[in-house]
Amino acid sequence: MTTKPTPVPSVWARPQREPDQPALSRAAIVREAIVMLDAEGVEALSMRKLATRLNAGAASLYRHVATKDELMELAVDEVAAEIHVPSADGPDWRAAVTEASRSFRATALRHPWLPPVLGQAGLAYLGPNLMSYSERLAALFTAAGFPDPGTAIDAVLSYVIGMSTTEAAWLTTVARSGDSESGLIARLLPAVQQATAPHSHLAQGYADTEEAATADPAALREAKFEAALEIVLDGLSLRLGAPGS
Repeated sequence: MTTKPTPVPSVWARPQREPDQPALSRAAIVREAIVMLDAEGVEALSMRKLATRLNAGAASLYRHVATKDELMELAVDEVAAEIHVPSADGPDWRAAVTEASRSFRATALRHPWLPPVLGQAGLAYLGPNLMSYSERLAALFTAAGFPDPGTAIDAVLSYVIGMSTTEAAWLTTVARSGDSESGLIARLLPAVQQATAPHSHLAQGYADTEEAATADPAALREAKFEAALEIVLDGLSLRLGAPGS
């Protein structure tokens, strides 16, 4: 007896259904899911709550999206369309990669649920927007002369996703605190100072950034992102033979 193969657990591996009512389509479902994710996070999203917001039955949603995991694949791919990657025709690959990295960070901070789920969203990388994003990055590094553009992409994305995940988690904490970012930092400083006091290097680092953090924490976060990104790009430049080449 021939065993029927198990379906591939990804929304990208099966055809899209036609909408069963004019107002309900896969696109409408995903748009509303993103609104919920931005406002409440992954934990608060459920197919039942989403159906209620769309004035539809849960069964109608399941005609288009079989599981919450599939919904997350679609949501990830939808917001990936917001990430800008400059043309590979430009003369300065470092400037282009910096711009692409800034765009990723900005998208992640608009959608703070995105970075943590990127590695959990099934086969999300098969989505058309993420495929296009990867292709544009590969074209950029290939044009720059990297013999193995995939490794260069991995290096940049590992940094950008890691930093964005940490930053998005912090901003989620700020939002849940009901305080401003500066206000929460000011409240946390005594505990931070006490915890780092026995560790001279950590204590000095926090002392150096304390004033900037309370004055303009957003600017400080951006400066830290840019400074560490420069280190990553310096390392990649060495692979091409000279910094900035």
